[in-house]
Amino acid sequence: MNVNWKDPRYLATGTCRQRRTYALLQELGILTTLGVFDPVIAGTIPLGIDLPTSDIDIICELSPATGPAFEHLLCSHYGHLPAFRIGTSSSSKIPAMISSFRYLETEIEVFGQALPTGQQYAFRHLVVEHAVLHAGGPAWHTAVRRLKAQGLKTEPAFAGLLQLPGDPYEALLTLENLSATELAARLAQITLPSSQH
Repeated sequence: MNVNWKDPRYLATGTCRQRRTYALLQELGILTTLGVFDPVIAGTIPLGIDLPTSDIDIICELSPATGPAFEHLLCSHYGHLPAFRIGTSSSSKIPAMISSFRYLETEIEVFGQALPTGQQYAFRHLVVEHAVLHAGGPAWHTAVRRLKAQGLKTEPAFAGLLQLPGDPYEALLTLENLSATELAARLAQITLPSSQH
């Protein structure tokens, strides 16, 4: 149940896509390159609910002082790769620097924010979603993947299945402090939608 998300080696023994992701990241050397920024792989691939089009998400901790070094590292190491972009986003309360590019036909997105990686939304959602999938088993994996295949983003898919009202990104965090037993009891009260063939 407990995964050390900060040690990517768990990917090396996972699903086919997780093993491929681990090999690709090793080849790219990106986790070593970004090592001082405490990089963590987030998103759907670590959870095994990715679609063929899912990108590899890497979150990092920046500070205003280290932002320029982060930008320089990404530009100098990966600026030559297809579809390379880097810029800032102020869509969340804390501004972020986001870079994306393609490597071996795989989209990679690097997200840096002035917040320890363990406190960033992407990490906290990863932990909650993993707990839900662990408690819910294969049926929940299938249900989430089905909603994602229909075009729903990951957090809204989870929030919808969990019947959480309001902003799905905030609502998911209300489950953060539930024990495994409390979470299992909650899931037991939910009837998942039957598969539509």
